[in-house]
Amino acid sequence: MTDFATYFPQSIRVGQPLSLSNCRVLRPYLLERAGISQGSVIMLAVPYAVPCDGRTVSMYAVAKDYHAYFDALFASVLPALRADFPNHTFAGFADHSPVAEVEAACMAGLGIMGSNGLLLTREHGSYVFLGEIVTTLPTDCAPQPVLHCPDCGACRRACPVDLSHDACLSALTQKKGKLDALQVQRLREHPLIWGCDTCQEVCPYNKAAARAGTLYTTVPYFTEDLITAPDLALLQGMPDEDFARRAYAWRGRDTICRNILIKEEEQI
Repeated sequence: MTDFATYFPQSIRVGQPLSLSNCRVLRPYLLERAGISQGSVIMLAVPYAVPCDGRTVSMYAVAKDYHAYFDALFASVLPALRADFPNHTFAGFADHSPVAEVEAACMAGLGIMGSNGLLLTREHGSYVFLGEIVTTLPTDCAPQPVLHCPDCGACRRACPVDLSHDACLSALTQKKGKLDALQVQRLREHPLIWGCDTCQEVCPYNKAAARAGTLYTTVPYFTEDLITAPDLALLQGMPDEDFARRAYAWRGRDTICRNILIKEEEQI
């Protein structure tokens, strides 16, 4: 069996290959575009947490947008795989994926399913980005069972959400347009201007990884060009090209700037 881990940096965790037939396909059109109807999936877990105090954005948004990281990774790895397996097709995905990524990562042996729906890994807790390479190359590896965390309830107890019309405070910070009075109140109670890490911060698996000294990433992309607490002047003065590289850019400059203004109005 091919050791696909050799194609990737050591800082990336590579799961055992999964048969595509064992994965739950969410977006079949992505497989159709790639010309893949059967084959296997190689799941990837990339750690991203960094030590930083005083941040006002979710941990995933401190560094540049992780989608660009995966674009560069696939641009490097896919040509090597295609050269070694010229009779097969390979395609890379991250976030906008054809398969249910967390379930697939569990079956690939990368971790277990958390009660908050995130993958929990032993080394890096839930602070990992997931991606995958889908290929027509077959595999005979049997999927591992999808195991769940013990459901201690810490994430649910700590979750600040009690809004009937907002699924998560992270989603609230990313909502475009004008917020209603209750949403404004919740945003002011929330410590961040973008995203929410509450369920991750209280998770015993993340605390255990921190105690073990393995929580933080060594991937240079996620340790460089960090912005832990963007303010209004920085965001409004940032060139479009630079702003587009940040994780919060996909909702436009107005959304995160609105959140900052809401926080500032509270202090007046």
